[in-house]
Parts: sequence; structure tokens; C-alpha cells
Amino acid sequence: MAIKDLIDHSPKRRSFLKTIAAGAAGALIPAAAAPARPTQTYPSAQAAHPAAIRKNDMVYRRLGRTGLYVSEISLGGSPLPDERLLFQLIERGINYIDTSDSYENGNCERKVGRLFKAVGRDKIFIHARFHLQGPWTEASLIASVEGSLRRLATDYTDVLGIHGLEKAEHLTDERILGAFEKLRAQGKCRFRGLTCHVNQHAVIPKAVESGLYDMVQIGYNVFDIQETEKEVKTYSDYLGESGIRKLIDLAHGRDVGITAMKVLKVGGRRQDVAADKTEGTTIYQAMLKWALENEKLSAVVTEILNDQEMKEDLDVVGRPLTTKERQMLHAHVAANAGSTCHLCGLCQAACPAGIRTADISRCLAYFESYGKRSRARAEYAKLRPAASGCRDCRACERACPYGISVRERTRRAQGMLA
Repeated sequence: MAIKDLIDHSPKRRSFLKTIAAGAAGALIPAAAAPARPTQTYPSAQAAHPAAIRKNDMVYRRLGRTGLYVSEISLGGSPLPDERLLFQLIERGINYIDTSDSYENGNCERKVGRLFKAVGRDKIFIHARFHLQGPWTEASLIASVEGSLRRLATDYTDVLGIHGLEKAEHLTDERILGAFEKLRAQGKCRFRGLTCHVNQHAVIPKAVESGLYDMVQIGYNVFDIQETEKEVKTYSDYLGESGIRKLIDLAHGRDVGITAMKVLKVGGRRQDVAADKTEGTTIYQAMLKWALENEKLSAVVTEILNDQEMKEDLDVVGRPLTTKERQMLHAHVAANAGSTCHLCGLCQAACPAGIRTADISRCLAYFESYGKRSRARAEYAKLRPAASGCRDCRACERACPYGISVRERTRRAQGMLA
């Protein structure tokens, strides 16, 4: 598809696509060419490199100051597809994979390790992660990463991240920073990052402002267009066009790379919903386009598990969201907003009984919508939630900006997952 075929009536979009066209003749930055350390001259670093380049049928966006150019559709590893499809996805231009030792009991990492051997380590960038679980120490974090590298059959990870970070104070914890520094000195990780499911409004600003983290992965999806029902103290507009946008602006302004997860917020598993289709575009494709029109994002990380999903996702590369597709998304949000948890974590912070309501809601989504029932039960068991300890005070629901029935979701999870 020619670049001219991608241009819509948006001046901003036209400018972005001109940048892509200008960079198309250049090669992707290989692993060896990325800077050893992040630059602190953020504006000049951004100006020195194009925001995106196009190569064949894929658009690659710059992952902040890492200097890596990653496919705007990238691959989540929970789970990964079978190896036949995995090879095809790499052939189609995907070059960034999100991994964790918790995905498929380490089999995600083993599958990527076999992929490296088949196609070459230099063809793929990986984001591997460690968890802050149990009585963790600097030594235990290093051991965890070294175990991941063995399963990945590689000497290093391009980005090493903290998985599901919730507490902002952990960002500067000496044990974590010590582990990062030792692993980097040994050549086992190149850049530092994190993923954040809840409490993003506290974690992401501190990560960015500390100057210690090169990229962040956040939840970002079409439900972030939703207007809030009440004022929220952390951000005046909170997640409704949203505090998330302000977080993205903050990170981008410091040249911190940003990837988005949970983009296909449509109830989890993809279904062929005829009502959610317009102009030949499925609602899933429209959701991907909606996220990718934010040019400050480097990539959306999504699971692709079969040939239909591969076609669906890769067909959106470089294509703008149309007016009718936008209307379809707004209608979907209006119809489903009352039952969709944004995982902002404010309910959890407000609970006087310490019930982890946001994490419970995430487990419920895994079970009811995503078809990940064993994972839902395993994650729920780790929480050791005492839903019966609910005092029925409604503090959680008063804190929720979106009017979600938090107590009902918590009780439903207890009945299904305990």
C-alpha cells in the first residue's frame, strides 16, 4: 500500500505519515546501534531521529530514548501463538515481543528462545520482566532474570522491566536499582522499563521524573474516551480523555518510550460480533486504530493467536480511523461503560478493609471474558482476598470515577474463583 493511500484529512496524521515516508528508505536501527545509555537531552534526542519509518508492510515507531524502532503492532506473550503462526508474524514484520516468566509457566520464554534460534536474535527485540513477589531481594531478582535468559536462550534482553508495578516507592528501591545496575554491567539488559496495571497515576509520573526508566507499558484503550461521573483529585479529567493521555504526554516529553496494553477492551476474547462492524472493519480493528492514532505511543502490544487475528491486526497498520469507525467505538463505550473496570486502582486505595478490589476485578475479567480461567484462579489465589471482610461501606464505589458496582464484582469473583 502506498503512503498516499494512507493519508486522511487530518493535518496531524498527514504530518506523521510524511515522517514515515521520509524514513522509509532507511533501515531499522539494529540492536547493536542503540545507545548504551539514555541521553538526558530529551528534545534534541527526539529531533535527531524520525518518529516512525515504514518498511514493507509494517510501520516501526521509535521507542523513546532507547533508539529501538519497534513494530507498531507488537506481540503479547500471554499466551503466544503456535510456532507456525509465530514465524509468520515475524515474517510479516513484527519485531517486538513482550515476555514474562509467569506466562505459560515459562513456556512463553522457551518458545521465544526457539524462535531466536530459527530466525536470529537480531531480528527481534524483547521486553522481559521480573516480579516483586514474596520476600524478594537484589539477589533473587538477578536470579529470576538469569532464569529467564536461560529459557530465552539469549545472553541479554533488550528491555528489562518490573512486572505489574503498583507502588511508586519501589521505583527507587536500592534492591531493584542494584539488580538493574549489576545486570546491565554484565551486558544482560540494555534498557530499563516497567508495566503498570493499577495505580498508574502515581507510578508513571515518578518513573518518568526519576530519569531511571527508559520505557513504560500502560493500559490504554477506547474506554479512556469516557467522561467521568465525578471530579478526581489526581487529574482534573482523570482517565476521561484522560489522565492516561497526560501520562503519555509526560513520558513522551522526557523521551521515555510508551507501549500500550489491554487495547482490545471489548470483553476479552475476540468474538465475531456482527453488530460491532462497520465499513468492513471489526470493532477490534477500530480499537487498534484508535490507540495507534496517538502518535506518542510506540506500539500496541496484543495477543495474536490464529490466522484470522493475524489478518485482522496487521491490516490496520498505517491506516487511519474513519468517522464511522469512531462512531462505532463511541456507541460501544456508551453501551458497556457501566460494567467495564478501568483498573485505575482508586477503589482499592479507598477500601478500609484492604481488599484488593482492582486486582480482583482484573481476575474476574480474565475468567469471564478472556477465557483464561486457570490463570484467573491462580492470580486470585495469590491475592488471598477476603471478600467476606467487606464492610459494605461503599468507600470503593464512592472512589470510582465511573460508577462501577465494585462490591458486586468483588462478590461475584469470590463466588466464581475462591
